[in-house]
Amino acid sequence: MKHWRIEDVAWDQFDPKAVDPALVPLVKAAAMVERNGRDYAVYLGGVFHDDPDFRQAADYWAEEEVQHGDALAKWAELAEPNWSFAAAFERYRAGYSIKTDADASIRGSRTGELIARCMVETGTSSYYTALAEAAAEPVLKQVCKLIAADEYRHFKLFYDHMRRYLARENLGMVARLRIALGRIGETEDDELAYAYHCGNEPEGQAYQHGRCTAAYMASAMGFYQYRHIERGTGMILKAVGLPPRGRLSVGATKLAWKLLHWRQQRFEKQLAA
Repeated sequence: MKHWRIEDVAWDQFDPKAVDPALVPLVKAAAMVERNGRDYAVYLGGVFHDDPDFRQAADYWAEEEVQHGDALAKWAELAEPNWSFAAAFERYRAGYSIKTDADASIRGSRTGELIARCMVETGTSSYYTALAEAAAEPVLKQVCKLIAADEYRHFKLFYDHMRRYLARENLGMVARLRIALGRIGETEDDELAYAYHCGNEPEGQAYQHGRCTAAYMASAMGFYQYRHIERGTGMILKAVGLPPRGRLSVGATKLAWKLLHWRQQRFEKQLAA
């Protein structure tokens, strides 16, 4: 059951004067990625074909993801009335898709698949929290807070099922950490970059992965605060079986914070070039 509905958002409080133009392209891209959630549910249904409890949970999760996309799309069309989400999403679906007919996880195990899902939810929970805190426009702030809360619950959903499978598969710490770091690195794949392209670049402009990745990342990374990275680091450590608080977490957060700024500067230089 959904924890909120689009109708619950105070759309009548939208303030066009409070819209930050830097947030609009990010919201457009996020709307398409979120709206595509049902494909991932189909994929997960194949991977967990004999686990009806998880499949049902994944279907509920996907419906909430779709609602995230619809809410973000509605806000983006308010912020930029000449923009059509339907047209942009049609372009996105025509040019990007995931393999949905799998009968086993691309991560090598069901535990690994659930760790990867935990990484996604960690990233989105932190990201929407950062956007909510950065947004001055009240409706976007509300939508992002609602989505961030959903994503945190989704982390717990996948984490609880991951622990259940870990007891059966006994995936080692090194393997878990490798999967987690590998999934984090996939944020630079085509999913977000192509969504940015379809949402923000003219239809006649050729897609270039490097340019679109740099444009999205250079902007998105600028909205993070240290506390967002600190919280995300704790969630990552918890997912792989390490203490989410303590000296390890402090050191990992400092490293992640430096890495984020280094990557942001790299993307900015790439755009300038």
